[in-house]
This record gives sequence, C-alpha cells and structure tokens, in this order.
Amino acid sequence: MADYTINYDEIAEWLKIYKATDDEKQKKHLQNVIALAAMPLVKKIARGLARRNTDPVEDIIQVGNVGLVKAIQLYNPKVSENFKTYATYLITGEIRHYLRDKVSMIKAPREIYELAYRVSKLMQKLKDDQGNEPSEAVLAEELGTSVGKIKEVIDVERRKQTISLDQFITTSNDESLSLFDKIADDNHYNLESFQEDKILINDAIKRLDVKLQEVVVLNYFEDLSQTQIAQKLGISQMQVSRRLKKALTMLLKILSEKEPIM
Repeated sequence: MADYTINYDEIAEWLKIYKATDDEKQKKHLQNVIALAAMPLVKKIARGLARRNTDPVEDIIQVGNVGLVKAIQLYNPKVSENFKTYATYLITGEIRHYLRDKVSMIKAPREIYELAYRVSKLMQKLKDDQGNEPSEAVLAEELGTSVGKIKEVIDVERRKQTISLDQFITTSNDESLSLFDKIADDNHYNLESFQEDKILINDAIKRLDVKLQEVVVLNYFEDLSQTQIAQKLGISQMQVSRRLKKALTMLLKILSEKEPIM
C-alpha cells in the first residue's frame, strides 16, 4: 500500500478556523478540504477492515468518508487533542456499523452458524495449545471441511463485530471517556450529503492549474504515494509535497468562491 503522508498540523489549523467561525458557508468549504486532506486515513482503515469480506472496497471507503466528515463536525479539541485518534474511532465505527447492518440483512445458512460454533471452539483450543492463531487451512483440515467454508464463517463472524460505545478512550488529560460520551446525534450527515460534497470537490479540482490537478488526482484518487508521484512525473518528492499543499490551499479558495491567483 502507498506510504501516505498526511499533514495533521495543517489540518489542526483548519480545524481551529472551522470551530471558531459561525459562517456556515466557510465551515462547509473547510470541511471539504479537510476531508480531502485526510482521505488517505479513510482508505487505510477501509482496506484493513475489508480484508476478509466481499464488499467492494470503494463502497467501504465511501462509508468511511462519512465517518471522517462526522469526526470533523463533532471534534472537540478540549476533549481530545489528537484528531487522528478521534477520526479513526468514528471512521472505524461507521464502517463496522455498515458491515454489521449488511450482514444482518442476509440470513446465513444454518450450517454456517453451526460451523461457526465449532470453528470458534477449535480456534481457541489451537491458540491455547500452540500460542498463535491457526490458519484457515488448518481449521478446514481439522474440521473436515473446505477452506472456502471456513472463510465464509470467519467473514460472517467478523462482520458482526461493532465498535463498542462503552469502549474507553484516554484523553491527553488522562481522563477516560466512553465513545458514547463523545458522539452526539450524528445522523445529520449521510452518504447522500457526502456524494454532493464529492461533486463540489471534483468541480473545484478541475479549476486548478494542470500541474496541481495532476498531483491531487494521483495522490488522493489513484493512491500513489508522494515518492511514486515524483518518479512518475520526474520531479522531487519535495516538489510533490509542495504542490499538494498548494493544491489544498487553492481548493479552499476556489470553494470559498474567491478568485485564486495561479
């Protein structure tokens, strides 16, 4: 996977402005730029959670983006100074709830549920005996079934997992807060809203200088790292970094309907 670099210091500055302003239009523009800048975090989490299920990764990334936007909207630096940690919890929670809801809509065959019980007991036994988690091939051999069946069982069980609202988060002040305490009513943002924002971002990107468009598309949409982009374009990694930073600044100006100076 590409070695993404996210400038959290810059995001922190934008978040300060976002929280301080009462101008809803400005808040919307800042939200969109922050969401684009932090998109690599969403992709990393989405791909990690998608490893053992059959949902298209792109769908999971879009759901994760909804969690990211909620993190931007609800983030309170007085509660947690680390936006990355806070965003990770909300992105992960959004994706896991999505996967849970999907699996609850599809009733698995009875044999899968019965096999799941046997798999769970065997996994624990082998883990206790050998000290590590057994492979799918070992489980299949021990239970006299196919690897495909084992994968199906693990997939169903994994997608039932949800992030616990009672899971505690330690803040910088060593205060323990449950995730429930930190998440208010966040139903005000959904996939439809995200799709509208995505259209605005895409339109704004088209107004960038060609060189800036190029690095934005390669980094945020084609998943190339700054090093890979530098090699592809025949420039230095530092130049790529500067172009990306300038592109985000210009996008904020464009979205704010200010005349950018190219």
